[in-house]
Amino acid sequence: MGKEWVLKTSADPETVSRLSSELGIDPVLAELLVQRGVSTFQEARAFFRPDLSFLHDPFLMKDMDAAVERLHKAVCTGEKILVYGDYDVDGTTAVSLVYSFLRDLTPEVAFYIPDRYDEGYGVSCKGIEWASENGFSLIITLDCGIKANDKAALAASKGIDMIICDHHLPENELPAAVAVLDPKREDCHYPFDDLSGCGVGFKLVQGYSSRYGIPFTDLIPLLDLIAVSIASDLVSVTGENRVLAHFGLRRMNENPRQGLLAMIRLSGLEPSHLTIDDIVFKIGPRINAAGRMETGSMAVELLTATDEAVAMKIAGEINEYNNERKSIDREITREALEMVQEGKNLSDGHATIVYDPSWHKGVVGIVASRLVEAFYRPTIVLTRSNGMITGSARSVQGFDLYGAIENCADLLENFGGHIYAAGLTLKEENLGEFCRRIDACIGDTISTEMLTPVIYIDSKLDFSRITPKFFRILKQFQPFGPGNNAPVFMTENVYDNGNGRKVGAEGSHLKLELIQEEQPYRHISAIAFNKSSHFDHIKAGNPVDICYSIVENYYRGIANLQLRIKDIRDREELI
Repeated sequence: MGKEWVLKTSADPETVSRLSSELGIDPVLAELLVQRGVSTFQEARAFFRPDLSFLHDPFLMKDMDAAVERLHKAVCTGEKILVYGDYDVDGTTAVSLVYSFLRDLTPEVAFYIPDRYDEGYGVSCKGIEWASENGFSLIITLDCGIKANDKAALAASKGIDMIICDHHLPENELPAAVAVLDPKREDCHYPFDDLSGCGVGFKLVQGYSSRYGIPFTDLIPLLDLIAVSIASDLVSVTGENRVLAHFGLRRMNENPRQGLLAMIRLSGLEPSHLTIDDIVFKIGPRINAAGRMETGSMAVELLTATDEAVAMKIAGEINEYNNERKSIDREITREALEMVQEGKNLSDGHATIVYDPSWHKGVVGIVASRLVEAFYRPTIVLTRSNGMITGSARSVQGFDLYGAIENCADLLENFGGHIYAAGLTLKEENLGEFCRRIDACIGDTISTEMLTPVIYIDSKLDFSRITPKFFRILKQFQPFGPGNNAPVFMTENVYDNGNGRKVGAEGSHLKLELIQEEQPYRHISAIAFNKSSHFDHIKAGNPVDICYSIVENYYRGIANLQLRIKDIRDREELI
């Protein structure tokens, strides 16, 4: 599907010129800063030099005082504490963080990750019963619980208190817990409301530490877990998250925990040069594979392991689950694509909705993302589990699919998630009506513009400007992610120097050496994933326009600058 290229509106020229002069940087870089809301020397210094002192006071979060006091009581009196979290990356990193912190304070702490297939998402009755049977009197939920009103009531009936740490949107009535930590609460005035679930857990331990004399330096080893959660859960990399991600990545590169070090090695990554992309595409999916294919508890065991041999053993097992997951999701993706192409889409066309009761529940979210890439429509992929239809939804840029699902809440047994990604469960007899209503809702609210994939380009750029100094400063814009995406540049009239070739499985990618027509003596290496259809045109010496990000490619300890091409446009298309 063709993508629309949209060049962002230029920032105020006077502001750009002044900032470029004050900082001594290329005007293109100054414009990138202004686009990100940075317009003064002081703001630029804070942007380029994040500091842990920028973190907000955790007691600005509603209910933090009550949460800290209840936790302290449990620690001091030897109560049994259960750290409970979801089975995805955010949930397992959050549990690992809080569990690691508490086990240094009390031996009476354990963790619990619900089974994806037996219990489903969030706090389960089975988990509450297990806690009761094993003598736990305090449960701390992480990355879940904000809608667990009935589960909180069940826990209370068994004499169990709950501290809920979540970052999902709450409903009108909050669970009756001792404390509900969620910056998205309407009555919570915490200055930053886009923390990950792991980030909310960190604020709890930060609050506890500040009140009870634990040095902040003792929390530094926990920051690598937050970086993994921020990258994997796709929360914004701005404000407090940018500070946490910056120092979390530093920890991962300098002194990662044994479990992450094992994953880094098994992923074939270059130690000490990790980026957010490495987490998103290499480390996160492997951690997720534990909960998708076996049990999320394995991920917590990995991330809390202190012995190198134990960590490598668990990481190896999880890596095998990831290989199995990739094989299964490729097969299900093929089947789902065929269903749509054969007219078996359960939507009338505003969305992509496919259902097969035999599909593996653990990979339907991945398959939904693949279908969005293929058809660029809001997508729901459904399967059967425990007598119910269950599935995952993924959206397109700008469309609130969670809101559309929420409009069908009366047909659902359970649902949760974010604007662009959600999960849901319903009875089979409601499937037809759900498909009809969700399709109608999407059709009524989605715009034509939302159904066209767009690449937003930050700036045009000539190759001559990509100097070592330019790239050195550009790297300081990291860590990248939502709200601070890697800048995308556009260069016109480039061609390959004759050494371009197809690479990768079935030759689906292009490895190019590009020259800009006006600068024939400067060539830059580039990689274009899944763009082999352009090969013959480029190989014939025809010029093209490209949009790309600039990355540092590490191979055998050697760093080389490389363009990561997002799209290619033949020049004659513009005539």
